[in-house]
Formats: sequence, C-alpha cells, structure tokens
Amino acid sequence: MSKEKNIFVTQPFLPPLEEFNAYVEQIWENKWLTNNGELHQQLEKALAHYLGVPFVSLFANGTIALLTALQALDPDGHRGGEVITTPFTFVATPNALVWNKTKPVFVDVEDQYCNLDPAKVEAAITDKTVAIMPVHVYGNPCDNEALQAIADKHGLKLIYDAAHAFGVRKSGESILNYGDLSVLSFHATKVFNTFEGGAIVSHSEDMKRHIDDLKNFGFRGEERVVLPGINGKMSEVHAAMGLAQLRYMDEIFEKRRSICHKYMVLLDSVKGVEYIVPQDDVESNAAYFPVFINADYPVSRNKLYDKLKKNGIYGRRYFYPLVSDFEPYKEEGEKLDLPVAHRKSEQVICLPLYPDLPLEDVERICKVIKNI
Repeated sequence: MSKEKNIFVTQPFLPPLEEFNAYVEQIWENKWLTNNGELHQQLEKALAHYLGVPFVSLFANGTIALLTALQALDPDGHRGGEVITTPFTFVATPNALVWNKTKPVFVDVEDQYCNLDPAKVEAAITDKTVAIMPVHVYGNPCDNEALQAIADKHGLKLIYDAAHAFGVRKSGESILNYGDLSVLSFHATKVFNTFEGGAIVSHSEDMKRHIDDLKNFGFRGEERVVLPGINGKMSEVHAAMGLAQLRYMDEIFEKRRSICHKYMVLLDSVKGVEYIVPQDDVESNAAYFPVFINADYPVSRNKLYDKLKKNGIYGRRYFYPLVSDFEPYKEEGEKLDLPVAHRKSEQVICLPLYPDLPLEDVERICKVIKNI
C-alpha cells in the first residue's frame, strides 16, 4: 500500500510558465532590469485598477514597504514615541516600528476576528502615542470606523499592516482605502505573490511621490536627493510575476473560497473546533483557514498539531508564540494583560489552503480532526 502524500500548509500559485516567459522576453529585449521599469509601471497601474485604490507604490518586499510607510508619515519626527499595535501578528510588524525608532505598545485583540480591540486601543493612548498600526488578521477587516474615530479624536496617524488583505472588500469598497496608508505583502505565501514583494497604498499624488522618493534613495530626478531614502525598488522580474498572476486572481479567490466552504461544512459539527466566518458585508480573499481548538476538543491544540503531522498534514500555528513573547519584546510583554491574544495563540492552527488543494485532501484533513 503506497504512503499518502504530504499536504503542506500552502503552495504558491504559479501562472503558466509560457506566460511568465513572455514577460521575461520583454525584459531581455528592453535590458531594463529595475528602477521603475516598464513592467513595474504596468503592474502599479494594473494593481490600482484591480484593487480599486488610488495609488500603488511597489516594493522589493512587504517589510521594506512597512518601514517606508512609517518613514513617509513620520508620525513623531523620530522622537521615540509610541505606536499601538497588536501582539497577534508576524514579527515584521513591531520590528518595523523599532527600526523607525518608535516603541510598539501591544494591546489585546477581540475574540471574533483576532483584530485589535478598539476599546483597548483607546485605553492605551498616552501623551507619547503617535500612531496606531492595526493588522487585518487573516484578511478579516479591522473595525475601521472605530479605529479611525479614535485616531481622529486623538490626532494620531493610522497605518494598516494589510499583508493578508489583498483583494478584500467591505460593503463593496477595498479595505485598503482606510487609514492614512495600507501596506501589502506579495511574499510567496500570500494570495497574490511576486516571488518576494510588497506595496504601499496611498491616497494622494503628493504622498505617492514622497513614497517613491523614499524607496529610491531619496532621488528626485538625476541630480537631486530630496531626503534620506532607502533602496526598496521592485525588480522587473518580480513585476513580471505579478502581471502574469494578476489575470488569474478572480479564479484564485473562487478556488480558495470553495476550499474554505468545504472546511466549514465538514468541521461545523466537530465539538471543540471553532473557525472564523467572514462578515456578511465582506468579500473575503480566503487567505487562511485558521481553526481554534478549545477545551471541548478531546486533546490539546499541540497534540492535534502533532497528530496531523504524523498523518503527513502540515498546518501552522499562526500566530504562535505571540510577538510579545519573543526575546526583543518579552520583558515588556510580561507586564501586559493580553488574555484573548494569548488564548487565541494557544488554540490556533492554520489548516492547509491553496488554490490547487484537492477537495479530497480537505476531506482527509478533516477526517483526522474528526477521528481523534
């Protein structure tokens, strides 16, 4: 009897090789490899149109985009102020704040979507607070209206880490249009990828120009440097991958949503297994399918995680540990009251999800979960 194949938590969508190669041939003909090349320009315009946003600035990766977004808004002029953010995120979120000489202040998340709890945000504001940086966790929109009201009331910048939120719409509107800036990741694990890459969504021509100056060493023209910038540019090869993939995004979303639906149907009656149901007015991108294993399940989250691995099924405990438990943040994190974030972190497993995941593999995964 042959051994069943391994099922990994994700696989990147790869467009037909001949379509990608057609763009690569253009690069060879143009001999323009980076620095705002033709494909780079095409992808920025195509993404702005597809996402329904005013301006897109492409970057080499999402982390440099996050660093640059903070530089672009410069919420406290590098005076060492505080930015309120979530502990239930990837470590790039607080790292970007530290690199910008601001202090991350972690507050708890709400239970339903694992996003920043607006009430906890407002309670944490002090005279040192200069900005709020929420994360649309798993692509589920934050409470944008409440967070914007808090930011407006206290005169704070609002910068969204939207690494998971490509293509998500709320009441027909892109959630990338909220806040001062939104930052995307196009890493290979994301729903839309350019191998590595990222972007900042901005809302005015002046801000886009400022961001584009920052990502190109501060150059404006050939002989003028207007500010101390960085090299954050996306190459033409990465832009080619984005252009080749973008035409398939509607199909990708449809496949991902059908897989999520299958999971929900199969796991609906399993006691002790919770999952997130998208809001009624939200068009989800089905970026992840996290399940939360509570005390009603026969074994702990970690034991289920190990059982899945023994059956060749590789989920991911995402996010675990909390970033506030990592060494750079642990001393401060131990003083914080983060009960919901800690509970969610101890319960979560993101199950395998990618467009080409066969539904029979979803059945196999759910069978293991049910049979314990």
